[in-house]
Amino acid sequence: MRLYLSSFRLGDRPERLLELLPGGRTEQPVAVVGNALDAEGGEARAAGMERETAALRALGLEPVEVDLREHAGGGPQEMSAVLAGYPLVWLRGGNVFMLRQAMAHSGADTAFRTLLERDALVYAGYSAGACVLAPSLRGLEHCDDASAVARVYGEEPVWDGLGVIDRAFVPHIDSPGHPETVLLGEVSAAYRAAGTPHHRMRDGRVLVVDGPRQQLI
Repeated sequence: MRLYLSSFRLGDRPERLLELLPGGRTEQPVAVVGNALDAEGGEARAAGMERETAALRALGLEPVEVDLREHAGGGPQEMSAVLAGYPLVWLRGGNVFMLRQAMAHSGADTAFRTLLERDALVYAGYSAGACVLAPSLRGLEHCDDASAVARVYGEEPVWDGLGVIDRAFVPHIDSPGHPETVLLGEVSAAYRAAGTPHHRMRDGRVLVVDGPRQQLI
């Protein structure tokens, strides 16, 4: 299993992301999932996606958007076939509950678990893209708007994470330049009081998993 989980955007060690690719090769198509932005207006969503693709192009990669909404109802087999066509999938930040719902509707949640178990791709991303891998999303509603799911999907949010990592992922800790740093500091404090294990991630830091090796850099 290969993971590159950043607190904010590419983090301070993008070279480690490239090292996770087979042979460290760039100049190949990589998938970008922006469904954490699905509650945003069209222009805001498009601008957010353009920032991601520009950053990945600057690394020599060829980003291609994979919109999970286009695969709603397709199921894990269809989603696995789509995702397995890319050596790396980058999941940007935004609303973790919107991202989780899009994963559930498309079957991407099961597909990612299966593909990661087979080491078939690199799962990379930041903020919501990393948070969704935890065992549970409970507590993150203090920062992200869980009610957005009801507005967009007309249903209750999925509270279980994918369970790929063994603890919660709390980004933007002690990061004064980020507007959510105070709220997420409160999420971390609540986790600590409840005895909930979690990664406290300052912007710039990255959790890298490469097979049996896990490193916080």
